Amino acid sequence: MRRVIVIVAAGASLAGCSSFSMDYFKPTPPTVQVQIDSVPPGADAKTSLGPGCKTPCTVTVPAPDSGFSVSYSLNKFQPATVAVQVVHVPGDLTTPATTSMDPNPVVAELQPVGPPPKPAHKLMRPKKPKTAKTTAAAPATAGGSPFPDPGAQAPAAAPPPAPPPAH
Repeated sequence: MRRVIVIVAAGASLAGCSSFSMDYFKPTPPTVQVQIDSVPPGADAKTSLGPGCKTPCTVTVPAPDSGFSVSYSLNKFQPATVAVQVVHVPGDLTTPATTSMDPNPVVAELQPVGPPPKPAHKLMRPKKPKTAKTTAAAPATAGGSPFPDPGAQAPAAAPPPAPPPAH
């Protein structure tokens, strides 16, 4: 009878314990290291998962089930965001499961803030089309082409002007 009382008392004490949870038996989520860099270096980078650093650096993040992003900011440069995909490869009896990031390292090229660059040269305006007067004044050759026919004879040359009379 003593055994029954001891077992019941032990069970009652475990059942009343509010800190007992099955969470202790769940595996901790895997973490991965993500290398972060920027051009130019020295930008503040922050992941959408929380951790951040000043580039170039490496952060350890819990491996999410889906992708995340890295946002960059630096004075006098436009902010940038790079999407990162998470690739899970399940394990089997002979190989362990792996988790990797694509891209890794995560690199952003930051663009300077300021006035837009000036064009290298002025833009040319298109020429206005010729009006009917100018096209009618141009001599038309056979076939309607503005170019002379190479097989046609040249028009007769006009005689040279007469010399002025002598005094």
